[in-house]
Amino acid sequence: MSGISLSAGVRQNLLSLQDTASELSITQNRLATGKKVNSALDNANSFFTAQSLTNRANSLSNLLDGITNGINTIQAANNGITAITKLVQSAQALTTQAQQTTDTTVRQSLALQFGALLTQIDGLAGDSGYNGTNLLGGAPANNLTLTLDEKSGGSTVTVTAVDDTATVGLGIATASNAWAGATDITAASTNLTTALTTLQSEAATLSSSLSTIQIRADFTKATINTLQTGSDALTVADSNEEGANLLALQTRQSLSTTALSLSAQSDKNVLKLFGG
Repeated sequence: MSGISLSAGVRQNLLSLQDTASELSITQNRLATGKKVNSALDNANSFFTAQSLTNRANSLSNLLDGITNGINTIQAANNGITAITKLVQSAQALTTQAQQTTDTTVRQSLALQFGALLTQIDGLAGDSGYNGTNLLGGAPANNLTLTLDEKSGGSTVTVTAVDDTATVGLGIATASNAWAGATDITAASTNLTTALTTLQSEAATLSSSLSTIQIRADFTKATINTLQTGSDALTVADSNEEGANLLALQTRQSLSTTALSLSAQSDKNVLKLFGG
């Protein structure tokens, strides 16, 4: 092929056609991938900057999964406190009824109901966990610690678990002497009032923690969106622009092909002058 000589007109039109084919290939690739920068060869600065932004967005997305699990854990605990509070209030109603009668048989029946409610409170405290963490379980192993940013040794928040079992955690003693004496009923009523105060305080603490974590979750979502938008701005192709480019290049290719054909025809016409 090195021995073939082309006329200036043919060579010029051939080069133009090759350039158009190259640009057409690039445009078609951008439309196929949806990106104007697919590798460092396209634009090293944009490629590596976008990659850095995407990597951070992925790291934050992983953290967001943990934060979301933490939010659900707190909500599960709050649901448990709400239900336990209702049971404590029901127990208070039993003490009120017991105080309004001197019939030992009725008091004994109410004391049995009281004991059943305490069992239910223990059951609710044990069932208020989420994904293996129960903030009403009491043990330090149930403390919830969430990492809020991707930095090494970065910001964390810890929600301390509480014990909301009836007797141990809330200090509600079983119905002594089957509530035969008024002092036994009064003691139970006092314990229930204290338990309600404890539950209200725990609910307020959880609410505050939930609010803080939710704000951080919203911030993280917004940051991820900003990072992804910034990455896309550096690499994503404008489909409308690339579509217009494709049409223009196809038209140019057609014109270049015609021009090449005309140049070749001119060479043939010259050849005819020499009887070729």
